[in-house]
Amino acid sequence: MVHTIRQMTMNDYAEVYKLWRGIRGFGIRTIDDSKEGVSSFIRRNPTTSIVAIADEKIVGALLCGHDGRSGCFYHVCVHEDYRQRGIGKEMATVAMRALKKEHINKVNLIAFKSNEAGNAFWQHVGAKLRDDVNYYDFDLNEENITRFNS
Repeated sequence: MVHTIRQMTMNDYAEVYKLWRGIRGFGIRTIDDSKEGVSSFIRRNPTTSIVAIADEKIVGALLCGHDGRSGCFYHVCVHEDYRQRGIGKEMATVAMRALKKEHINKVNLIAFKSNEAGNAFWQHVGAKLRDDVNYYDFDLNEENITRFNS
């Protein structure tokens, strides 16, 4: 199976959103993952988010940005029919190279504990599971709700 990895643009949004909606257990935030929210993210991080194309459709996506110090991966996913083919690893590698070009030396990501496939993937590709920190967040907008696909 031939696939292509390239930089994500806002022209990809509808297809990426459809991919997100099709993945069981995937959490989509009402504001952050809206077209406007993703557009703002891409404008702020124009070179680091990635999509994978196969069979003339988007089969993988990775939102990636940075704050000038650390990079962060969000919504890394590959369509179920295209997993176990190296697409996720290749997307992560391309995003990491884009971060390195911007002098970013570290990438953080979050995988929900219940996301068995995602956790297995990250461990397989060499990501270090940290047990020395606690992760906290504050919701600044109570309307930005995460809804999980069933």
